[in-house]
Amino acid sequence: MKKLIAFDLDGTLAPSKSLLPNQIGLLLNQLLDHFQVCIISGGKYDIFVENVLTNKELDKNKFKNLHLMPTCGTRYYVYENNKWIKVYSEDFSKSEKKQIIEALQKGFEESGYKEIETYGELIEDRESQITLSTLGQDIIRLLGKKGLQIKEDWDPNDHKKRIICDLVQPLIPEFEVKVGGLTSIDVTKPGIDKAYGMKKIMEHLNIKKEDILFIGDHLQEGGNDYPVKAFGIDSLEISSWQETAVAIQTILYIIK
Repeated sequence: MKKLIAFDLDGTLAPSKSLLPNQIGLLLNQLLDHFQVCIISGGKYDIFVENVLTNKELDKNKFKNLHLMPTCGTRYYVYENNKWIKVYSEDFSKSEKKQIIEALQKGFEESGYKEIETYGELIEDRESQITLSTLGQDIIRLLGKKGLQIKEDWDPNDHKKRIICDLVQPLIPEFEVKVGGLTSIDVTKPGIDKAYGMKKIMEHLNIKKEDILFIGDHLQEGGNDYPVKAFGIDSLEISSWQETAVAIQTILYIIK
């Protein structure tokens, strides 16, 4: 029997940069009665707080079994003494941030994929990860469902994002440039990805790969969930939070 169920966030537990649906909150609450649960995402910690922890169905008394890994596992938070404690954070230096931001700007310009109309900042400093959002960080906040649809339609096969990655990577070979979410490119220190996050939580909980089930929407090679699968953790690919809900319901039914 698995001991830890790990989830991607955007596209898996909730639509991109959107509130956790109440159905998912209710199911996670039930899951926390039986398993350790980890949420790992390219989003920053504030997104976890705003879009996940505010869900009314989640019981704070069960947070001791909940693990948060923002920015693709470059950070790790656990709940102790009624507050979230940072276990580690693989932060960049100021000079590293400057170098990465300049490379992202140059590569994005050279790609020819820069849109005339964008929404909010294009490049966000997430301390342990620098993220380029090709349509802007605030598109969903400003446009709602229309913004989500625009994001989903912009690069459904990751073709544009991979071209941008290929242009940026040679400029900063000492860092890792990878496809993030629907419209994002993430830069981290080398070797730090979602598999790195899983290794860290394995150490923290003293568990093995065989004890984990990972659920995500980008498990294909090149996707930001793929490193977990390549690491050898049992993985389930879904395409929406509704499919995730069915998967959780199935898990809960099996353990009855």
